[in-house]
Amino acid sequence: MTVQVPAILTSSPVIHRYEGNPVLDASKVPYNTALVFNAGVTKFKGKYVMVFRNDYGSLADQTIEPHHTTDLGIAFSDDGIHWEASPKKCFKLHDEEIIRAYDPRLTVIGDRCYMCFAVDTRHGIRGGIAVTDDFEEFEILSLSSPDLRNMVLFPEKIGGNYVRLERPFTVYSRGGKDRFDTWISESPDLKYWGNSDLLFAVEHVPFANDKVGPAAPPVKTDKGWLTTFHAVDIDPSRGKHGWEPAWKKRYTAGIMLLDLDNPKKILGMYKQPLLAPETSYEIDGGFRNNVIFPGGMILEDNGEVKIYYGSADTIECLATAHVDDLVSLCLKG
Repeated sequence: MTVQVPAILTSSPVIHRYEGNPVLDASKVPYNTALVFNAGVTKFKGKYVMVFRNDYGSLADQTIEPHHTTDLGIAFSDDGIHWEASPKKCFKLHDEEIIRAYDPRLTVIGDRCYMCFAVDTRHGIRGGIAVTDDFEEFEILSLSSPDLRNMVLFPEKIGGNYVRLERPFTVYSRGGKDRFDTWISESPDLKYWGNSDLLFAVEHVPFANDKVGPAAPPVKTDKGWLTTFHAVDIDPSRGKHGWEPAWKKRYTAGIMLLDLDNPKKILGMYKQPLLAPETSYEIDGGFRNNVIFPGGMILEDNGEVKIYYGSADTIECLATAHVDDLVSLCLKG
């Protein structure tokens, strides 16, 4: 039985959408793409960097080209608000086994930038980790076994190990239906992962009944690891909410605080959405409406937190809040 989530969900009042949204869409990219979304964003070597997902097709005809055409583009910014997309795409995987790579997440560790990404293959979905120094050449460090995706890295070692959040696809043991939770794993070298534990599950989030998983990589505060997550509720009565014949899901963004020394311990979780689909560009006219998916979060020196999120699986947007307000939301629950 599907747990019913309230029909109307609203964003927290501490969050502020950038009035110039979207910060990046197909019209701002110097090549012919249809959907520009689910980007990883970070600061690296003095510049803001955005690696974004390209899905090709026609906005006018509301059609998408085959999955194997998907690749990753790149944009740069001096202020994190105004972006210039490069005419050169930066990452693509496709061969007899691999269909595509997509949904990048960027984390700077030391003086290098690491990218988590999802990989569709002919035998399941895998999670990948690559490293780059210039966004022109990437070294792939690891690819998980199926089925795993939505991986994000913490920006430093904890207890001597690298740590990541992830969302496995435990379909068979759940009766063949969606019911995906958030897990946490450790690695000595970013290649071999283990010591895995459940971090939190669907039933722990009042605004989810389908799946919960990582969103943007965590950022460090003096109170703990500030961590966003995606939460999905499904309503069988929903009809056509995008280009497809039916879209029954809604994606919202939540936020929690994890212990600095033991991120397997949740210090607090806001029990309402941090961001819920509300604006016209989140609920109307997109490939899949009612979708918000944060992929990047940057804590500025003045306490402002920039949260970059894919909207309606079509465009890339920005919302901001003060770090103290976000931490307070988590601790007050």
